[in-house]
Amino acid sequence: MNQLYADRLGRVCGQLENKGLTQMIVSDPLSIWYLTGVRIEPYERLFALYIRTDGKHVFFLNNLFVIPETDIGKVWMTDTDDCIGIVASHVDAVSDMGVDKSWPARFLLDLMERNPGVRYVNASACVDGVRSIKDDYEKEKMRESSRINDACMEKAAAWLKEGMTEKECADYIRSLYKEEGCEEGFNTIISFGANAADPHHEPDDTVLKEGDCIVIDMGCRKDSYCSDMTRTFFCKKEDPDYAPIHDLVRRANEKAESLIRPGVRFCDLDRAARELLTEAGYGDYFTHRLGHSIGLQDHEPGDVSLANTAAVEEGMTFSIEPGVYLPGKFGVRVEDLVLVTADGCEVLNKVDKHWKTIG
Repeated sequence: MNQLYADRLGRVCGQLENKGLTQMIVSDPLSIWYLTGVRIEPYERLFALYIRTDGKHVFFLNNLFVIPETDIGKVWMTDTDDCIGIVASHVDAVSDMGVDKSWPARFLLDLMERNPGVRYVNASACVDGVRSIKDDYEKEKMRESSRINDACMEKAAAWLKEGMTEKECADYIRSLYKEEGCEEGFNTIISFGANAADPHHEPDDTVLKEGDCIVIDMGCRKDSYCSDMTRTFFCKKEDPDYAPIHDLVRRANEKAESLIRPGVRFCDLDRAARELLTEAGYGDYFTHRLGHSIGLQDHEPGDVSLANTAAVEEGMTFSIEPGVYLPGKFGVRVEDLVLVTADGCEVLNKVDKHWKTIG
């Protein structure tokens, strides 16, 4: 087996052992690809990687699937087979079984009935925890994806003009990603004026007007790794009531980033940014968590929130994105991705965070 995948599987097995488990069924196709290099979209069919701490891993596969050469064991099935019966006959029917959070109930519940003596445990954290720590290859991919996103953000800001619609801007950004040989990582958020008070506003036919704020939240996927960034601008002239709020949000972003290092708790990062906004009277208008983990998916397990008391670890990548949203009036968000280093963090986005006028 490729050493990269062997190392990743070994780390997952270590996590399983820490939880007192000897076996786990992984069904998430993206996690299976991460652990083995085998990429399949199974649709409604059963596809799973059975991980054993003794190293005797097995793929459960449909005959319709085509996979590359691998020395992981294979159990093949057809559409007319009793697929769960086959799985039940190959797994340890007396030891606790880890399963991931994405395995459909139609498979899991059937297996629970077939092997009723087994205790089933949500062991997603054993895979998610390994995926959260990026290796050197992944770090470079995250840097490259963010470099492309930076370049596309700057092109979009230079292109956008008064009179254009949100949809036109979103379409232009998608065209920039295509030129760069990547794809949109999530539905691009473009918000003009009062629409910016909705953090997840979907681009519509709203036309940009002089004095409007402009929120652009965009990210691409390059070589399977995601980027994500938000910048907020003003059209032609800044609003004197709202420009200071932009400065405040930027300072909250910078404050949290300055605190990032291994051992710091995620909740304390969120608290630092939130307290700054609260002291200025805008705490009630910061309506979401400070950030989310990112990697193969734009939103991965783990977040930067008051509820997350876990500690930051070297190699993690996540967003820092404070915002203020005044209903019916204005919204601002400033978002970077960070990569945690041995003694701090590397901010992956280089686009200036200060407000400026465009259009």
